Amino acid sequence: MAVWLVRAGKYGDAEQTAIDKNIVTIGWNEIPDLSSFKDRKSISDLYRELNPDAPAGKIANHVGQLWAFRGRIEKDDLVVLPLKSRPAIAIGKVVGPYEYTAEMRDGIRHIRKVEWLRSDLPRTAFDQDILYSFGAFMTVCRIERNKAEERIRAVLSGKKTPANIQVNGEDVEDESLVLDIEQAASDQILEYIQQKFSGHNLAVLVDAILKSEGYLTRVSPPGPDGGVDILAGTGPMGFGQPRLCVQVKSSASPADVTTLRGLQGVLQNFHAEQGLLVCWGGFKSSVIQEARQNFFTIRLWDSGDLLAMILKNHDKFSDELKAELPLKRVWALVLEE
Repeated sequence: MAVWLVRAGKYGDAEQTAIDKNIVTIGWNEIPDLSSFKDRKSISDLYRELNPDAPAGKIANHVGQLWAFRGRIEKDDLVVLPLKSRPAIAIGKVVGPYEYTAEMRDGIRHIRKVEWLRSDLPRTAFDQDILYSFGAFMTVCRIERNKAEERIRAVLSGKKTPANIQVNGEDVEDESLVLDIEQAASDQILEYIQQKFSGHNLAVLVDAILKSEGYLTRVSPPGPDGGVDILAGTGPMGFGQPRLCVQVKSSASPADVTTLRGLQGVLQNFHAEQGLLVCWGGFKSSVIQEARQNFFTIRLWDSGDLLAMILKNHDKFSDELKAELPLKRVWALVLEE
């Protein structure tokens, strides 16, 4: 059995349909049904016919991915779908052969049916070298270095098998050495935050963000907090609106609806208009769905949202906090083709 990275569009266009319909899919909608194509050469001939001016490197790259999806992925292989809508990974097991359909939305044509084993695994559950592989600039590619399948299955079972392997810039992906540099940097920062700001320290970091956004805050001391880690208000004494109750969960596990409903009750107890629920491990899909009904009352921050706010406000942090979380803004050239 093998492990395959299969994306659902450059911007995650089809990821929710993929989760809801129990499929994985790729783009290339201009390519017709590949069911009758039995080898890579026949797909290459078709691609050249449809794209006569395409350079040789592009042809080889695209044909390799199309053939992998059509002919190399097998039943019971694992598929990994890095989600764009939140910092999570969906992992499924392939249960059917290649199919072509025109019945689904989002321009979906080429599909493989899967059984999703998890659709909410936080990226922080995986070691950095595995995340490097997930960040390859490919729609379809096989992941196998550093006992990838064994370690991914361990994460699925609630365990974590460290690699104990030095990863360098040329040894991170079997079939593509081109990485999503921005995502790789984000993963590295998140791993550092997870190590340095665990437990109550994560609430301290959230507090620094709120202060940078203009709130007057009060942080609960470590220990039982009555459901509130931070109280925040506007104005010179914090009496202004909006007044926030903030709950911070540093667990790597996704939060369930009981956590959300608990915060709703806390808002009433503290006479606050709005709440912020920060969960490092993200949220189960049921929480995200229920939170939509509370859009004007409660906001959800997962690790990705938290990182975005850190990057926005890092320049306003105290010198002490900057020393604990040393970040530098850089520019990089990223060539995807």
